[in-house]
Amino acid sequence: MEYTEVEQKFAAPAIDALRKAIAEAGAQPRATSRQIDTYYNAPHRDFLEPEAISEWLRIREEDNGGASVNFKRWLPVEALTKTHCDEYESSVTDPEAIRRLLHALDFTEMVKVDKFREEWFVTGDTPVIIAIDTINGFGTFVEFEFKGEAADTDEAIEQLTRFIAGLDVSLGERINRGYPHMMLGRER
Repeated sequence: MEYTEVEQKFAAPAIDALRKAIAEAGAQPRATSRQIDTYYNAPHRDFLEPEAISEWLRIREEDNGGASVNFKRWLPVEALTKTHCDEYESSVTDPEAIRRLLHALDFTEMVKVDKFREEWFVTGDTPVIIAIDTINGFGTFVEFEFKGEAADTDEAIEQLTRFIAGLDVSLGERINRGYPHMMLGRER
């Protein structure tokens, strides 16, 4: 499912229980990093205009020196609750050049999300990346991203939902919006 992201996000109030459950499910810790994500609005259409935001353009910088540019189009576009997204991401060696390029093209900075991310990876029948994100002032969240093979997005959603349920851990509220939504005070 290259260029398609299927992900589910939850509030994570019991982080120690969550770490224990994902370790018991065979998850292996990967990287921890501080990530600063800067989101931009486009000059040719306002990403914030629709009732439910469907597009994000972001530059991510990590404390390990990594950087990327990313565009997501959440689907279904017309739906208030999105189920998956088209995702186009590429590493960049010079995030300042990308920032200047966007400014030169009249893109405007909307919001910065500064977070600490702890990643885990599960292999096997349902490969999943688990990201535990802590955002100062907003709390701790867990994102489960499907990384396996599926015939379509419905099957990927089903596999991911089954994996999460199989963890048998109490998660907080399901969050159907991105971190920039939270920072901007948007519900959708």
